[in-house]
Amino acid sequence: MSLTASGNDDLRSLWATLALTAAAAAPGIALRIADVHLPAELGAAVFGTAILAAAFILSWTAETAEMDISQGLALAVIAFIAVLPEYAVDLVLAWKAGADPAEAERGLAIANMTGGNRLLIGVGWSVVMLLFWVRTGRRELAVDRHRAIELAFLLVATGYVIFVPLRDVLTLADSIVLVSLFLIYLFYTSKAEGEEVELVGPARAIGSLTTVRRRIGIAVLFAYSAAAILSSAEPFADSLVHMGEKLGVSEFLLIQWLAPLASESPEILVAAVLAWRGRAAVAMGALISSKVNQWTLLVGTLPIAFSVAAGEFHLFGGLPLDSRQREEVLLTAAQSLFAIAVFANLRMSRREAVLLFVLFGTQLFLSDQRVRMGYSAAYLVLTAAMLLARWREAVPTVRTAWDLLRLREGTDEEPTASGAHAAGPR
Repeated sequence: MSLTASGNDDLRSLWATLALTAAAAAPGIALRIADVHLPAELGAAVFGTAILAAAFILSWTAETAEMDISQGLALAVIAFIAVLPEYAVDLVLAWKAGADPAEAERGLAIANMTGGNRLLIGVGWSVVMLLFWVRTGRRELAVDRHRAIELAFLLVATGYVIFVPLRDVLTLADSIVLVSLFLIYLFYTSKAEGEEVELVGPARAIGSLTTVRRRIGIAVLFAYSAAAILSSAEPFADSLVHMGEKLGVSEFLLIQWLAPLASESPEILVAAVLAWRGRAAVAMGALISSKVNQWTLLVGTLPIAFSVAAGEFHLFGGLPLDSRQREEVLLTAAQSLFAIAVFANLRMSRREAVLLFVLFGTQLFLSDQRVRMGYSAAYLVLTAAMLLARWREAVPTVRTAWDLLRLREGTDEEPTASGAHAAGPR
């Protein structure tokens, strides 16, 4: 067989893989359109498979998209689409809270938001580091210096949100601040320059198309992935909740931890696929982008959904927070600060990944107030200790973020490598 024929057969095989994966996602869309309700166990399997398939399509499409747009914008787009299930579930809960005071008292929107955010860092970041270690044997993962911008925005957003628990309401004023922060972040990431990427798997098949066909294909696949994720997320979450109810687990904990398993799984799966294929730094960048996305746009839109449903628009009114919800927001913000401190030198070690996972896992189902406040304090103490220990390494990261921000505004030249940190075992 000639080399050309062999190449054509390989491409056909890759297209077949893409088609089969798309077929696996199709039942999620079809069943949602037909409004078919499956038994909890079957629903979890069918809709979970649809989300998994959509996540793979999303990862292949996002890789190919880097041929036409900056890597920073590609990661922002993939983060936005991957986080759509979280928006779908959380905004529905916030809407119900605005429409019914009894729903507002249950605090399920905050439960889902805080659970999703903590799951993203506690599991997502740790999984990427674990896969990187398994694949390479290296004990430390370094991310690109352009991630310094995302960490800077994450720090600003976290610094703002950590004071929200001092009030008993998440307001429309908070929405203005956080949504504006997200738009500014999107502006800067859209100008990021990406690395040259060698496409493999179905991404290579998509990339083999002519420019016009490739761009159309990317748009169609992005839309299809988004449709599959949005269609499958809520019924998958409901199936998990119904299965959990049989075990007698509290409603707040079900929404906080079982529902995010559906809503967060696409972005974590996409990152895991990228990490397993040797792009762990890009995978971590996608998760950092997702965290910025959730911590700004998602949190900022909750008061809007609540206010629209309630029919009341006051700048300092919005989604009410009881003591439990304020403690959950504080704990989530404290974890975010610690995660930023871990990446203060643009690197994460295997030990730090394990620590992130252990701190997350050990408080997972503990609902006592003292536990939440204790873990919040532990995160804050560890953050302070880590920053004190590595402040000399953090300074170049701050300088890199500042230089890159100025560069994106067109007021400076490309920053030197002094702000970057080389990878390597400690």
